[in-house]
Amino acid sequence: MPNSHFFLCIGVLFVALVESRMLDKCMKSKPKYTMNIVLLEDQTSDWSLRFVKVAVLQAIEADWQLNIAAGLNTKLTANFNGFNTTLYKRRGCGSSTCEGVEILKSLHTKGEVGCAMLGPSCTFATFFMVDVEIGLTLTIPIISAGSFGLSCDYKANLTRLLPPARKISNFFVHFWNFTRHGLKMHWGRAYVYKKADQTEDCFWYINALEAPSVQFAVSISREMLRSNKELKKAIQSEDRHSNGVLFILCGTPDDITTIKNETTIPPEIVFILIDIYNHGYHTNMTANPSMDNVLVLTLPERQYNNTVFYNNTLNDYMAGYHDGVLLFGHVLRQRLIRELRGRATQPTATELPDVNPFRNVSFQGMGGHYVLDENGDRDVNFSVIYTSTIDKQYKTLFVFDTSINETRVEDSTPSLPWPGSQLPDDKPINPNGNDIQCIWKLFRPLDFFHILLLECVNECEEVKTSHERMSFTLTLSLSLSLSLSLSLSLSLSLSLSLSPASSLSFCLSQLLRIDYYNLTKFYGTVKFEYGLFGVFEFCERGSLRYVLNDTISYPEKTFMDLEFKISVMYDIAKGMSYLHSSNIEVHGRLKSSNCVVDNRMVVKITDFGCNTILNPCKDLWTAPEHLRKQGISQKGDVYSFAIIAQEIILRKKPFFTQGFCKRSVKFLSMVQYPSQTGFFRPDLNFETAAENEAELYMLIKNCWEEDPERRPDFKKIEGSLGKIFSNLHNQANESYMDNLIRRLQMYSRNLEHLVEERTSLYKAERDRADKLNFLLLPAPVVRSLKETGSVEPELFDEVTVYFSDIVGFTTLCQYSTPMEVVDMLNDIYKNFDRILDHHDVYKVETIGDAYMVASGLPRRNGNRHAVDIAHMALDILAFVGTFQLQHLPGIPLWIRIGVHSGPCAAGVVGNKMPRYCLFGDTVNTASRMESTGLPAYIHHTLRIHVSQPTINILQRTDCKFEYEQRGETFLKGKGNEMTYWLTGVTGTEYNLPTPPTAENFQRLKQDLSEMIVSSLENRGPGTNGMEKRKTLSTRVRRRETNGSQEDGLPEYLHLAITDIPSTYL
Repeated sequence: MPNSHFFLCIGVLFVALVESRMLDKCMKSKPKYTMNIVLLEDQTSDWSLRFVKVAVLQAIEADWQLNIAAGLNTKLTANFNGFNTTLYKRRGCGSSTCEGVEILKSLHTKGEVGCAMLGPSCTFATFFMVDVEIGLTLTIPIISAGSFGLSCDYKANLTRLLPPARKISNFFVHFWNFTRHGLKMHWGRAYVYKKADQTEDCFWYINALEAPSVQFAVSISREMLRSNKELKKAIQSEDRHSNGVLFILCGTPDDITTIKNETTIPPEIVFILIDIYNHGYHTNMTANPSMDNVLVLTLPERQYNNTVFYNNTLNDYMAGYHDGVLLFGHVLRQRLIRELRGRATQPTATELPDVNPFRNVSFQGMGGHYVLDENGDRDVNFSVIYTSTIDKQYKTLFVFDTSINETRVEDSTPSLPWPGSQLPDDKPINPNGNDIQCIWKLFRPLDFFHILLLECVNECEEVKTSHERMSFTLTLSLSLSLSLSLSLSLSLSLSLSLSPASSLSFCLSQLLRIDYYNLTKFYGTVKFEYGLFGVFEFCERGSLRYVLNDTISYPEKTFMDLEFKISVMYDIAKGMSYLHSSNIEVHGRLKSSNCVVDNRMVVKITDFGCNTILNPCKDLWTAPEHLRKQGISQKGDVYSFAIIAQEIILRKKPFFTQGFCKRSVKFLSMVQYPSQTGFFRPDLNFETAAENEAELYMLIKNCWEEDPERRPDFKKIEGSLGKIFSNLHNQANESYMDNLIRRLQMYSRNLEHLVEERTSLYKAERDRADKLNFLLLPAPVVRSLKETGSVEPELFDEVTVYFSDIVGFTTLCQYSTPMEVVDMLNDIYKNFDRILDHHDVYKVETIGDAYMVASGLPRRNGNRHAVDIAHMALDILAFVGTFQLQHLPGIPLWIRIGVHSGPCAAGVVGNKMPRYCLFGDTVNTASRMESTGLPAYIHHTLRIHVSQPTINILQRTDCKFEYEQRGETFLKGKGNEMTYWLTGVTGTEYNLPTPPTAENFQRLKQDLSEMIVSSLENRGPGTNGMEKRKTLSTRVRRRETNGSQEDGLPEYLHLAITDIPSTYL
């Protein structure tokens, strides 16, 4: 496995397979549900598709029998998609990222993504499928036997059936803190051996113990050993008191044998071997002779009793994918059973639509009883095995339950090889009496200032030693600007006592002596709850990478011109030139994020020093020779400077290349392993460079030469940049004052440009806010709120109020899902709103299926309010006659409408979520007119129930409305009132036939229910002859149909629009 972090797949296709729920797309009356198995197909991997295929097919048959027993006609199917890592020199998981993504891209293009995915097992490949910022946006469940890495933790649609690296890290944290009198003491330190060429599981398990962000690294003092030479040195060292006698490694008993054959092992040493998937400790109880002082972390004995698999082998990965099929079948079966039962009962907490069905679930599989936690990871019982000194047999000493993070003792009287038959203390006596050991590592939790974390094994207290000691005290008074605009003043006095021979004290003394204009100042250390921190100078403008990304504050042509860019490079070159000539000698971690900018636009270098303690990382700024062999050098810093210079010139991320390689490629691999065509470097467009840029580009090219000896040092770079800078604009003959005036003029122009940019952004944001306010409240009300902050209530002498609701709405809801009800109302009311745009009316509110409109307020319009409401009501009825329910086609839509005119008061009520409300008897009467009206029915006359005052107003206008006298109608709270049916306008054809009879009206809801049931029975079988659709949204089906009505005028406008003008008195 590679030791470096991955920088993978530039140009990956971001496929958005948008679905609202994890399984809804599969629930479309299909008797078969397809899974895609995406795995490596080679001869060596335990999870190779060659091995897993037979296990998956057997699991499908087992799930089929379970479905038959449950009364379901459902069978899973599988598509097997194997891939090989053929693009790179390395093989296996280390270069598996891109092939898996290409398979998903192909499946998406063919529309064959399916209901679920099994695999991949490789962490790299899985990460690029589940990460929301970098990878594909998949909503189907992904079930993996593998994907151990921390980068795959807490992914919403990923389920892992083998213990991930996080569980291993948690074990060591809790096991180190576990104590049992006479058996195990508290441990606080360890060596961790990270050997080369590890298996996939070992690479990520050890990586989790190395990662600085996890609890293991924070709470336990550990030292990483990265080679066999370092391991031997640590074992044989007489000064092993630094990290004690505990050595953690991942491998097999053969690795322990190799170590013991190459070096003599002191008797106090304890090896903790991570060997999770080795069955040999349970099948062959006789221990390997080399395992006498070894504790083995593994899984308990597995009871695999199924049929023969490929090549007569069976491993945990094959069992995992076998049980992954059973898990998906179990979740799908529970879903289908609930739908068959019609959800007659209230759903439980795990049945709610927003609950992930692959979380907090348990089931039985070939690998035993599975319990998945809230993150979709399997909880297991780890066994800690030892070798008995009596019979040389493997025996279980401890069992660790990952679900509760608890350790229990299995053998209270073990025969261990260490003194007293108990595990030794991790802190052997130091012959020199000095027990102070501190590990330094880079720790940058905040972007706005830089700190060094000191993880101290013990408090740095004074200890008697035979050596001369160096003591120094730092008193700090700092003002730290925090991101929440919080100013914290610290006044601390710290005292450290260190041995002069200690690398820690030497590092501190070097940092304290550094004081240069282009290097951040190191002030000392402060102590917080989690350790000691080193404090560096704070630069207000942030990192250089942040400045380059901010094109608004630092525009390209007016501020960040070529002259300024050269000045930035010159600052970096001066700082590095000083650093290389100091006692620190080399940076080793130079990158654009380690260059910071102060408030005077001076670039300073930070995060330097302590190279003997801090491990160098491998990234896009790392020189090719250090990618091949880990280390740091001054020439490597020059290469890093060249990559930063490319970032500055192009204002792009490292290795930006114009239109390069849309395939999935690793830039690091291309730098580390040059091709026959040449060395891979960023594209600076040397051919199109201007005359004043050519010399600068040539300098950068020299800095990233493949041969380190051909790269210039920073003294030469500093001189070259100074010469290039003086040649710009013939500045060799330009006076200091001329240069200063020219720069001030440029700065003034930049400020004007910046003010203009910010002003336009403000105006755009203000317009968006106003538009939203005008949608929520009437325009006069919005203006009053903006000007005075309040709205005075107002009395209107005469307005017309419209009410309508849907008849049989409760019945429609009974046969619809909640989302279908929302979509139905949204479709209806959006069309209503379009009709309102053609009339002088104001939409007051919608409550459920009720729709309320008023005219004559907040802007008075004479007698026009009744006319506009009448025309609007007729247009709405015309639309209802042509409307089709998307999820219940063929089912009619009935509405009732009531209209009344009279006085009312209106005003804004409340400060939070203010609403423009109407008050008065007119509103109540209009509501009564609606509730006593007859329903509108498709293919029958659509009528409007109108009061006498409204008819009187209509008669005063030139509009020839047609209406029929209904007679006296009892209105609750009003008594008997004369009411009318509004039927149309003379000269305008609305095609409104007669209404249904009284007998039909009495049976309206019953008739509607019978029509819905009959429609559903004709569409397919289901419970009681009725198909229960659980589609999340009818819009999904609408997008898949060709019958879109988006183009042209809606049908109701064709019916309602006339050429006859109207006049008003």
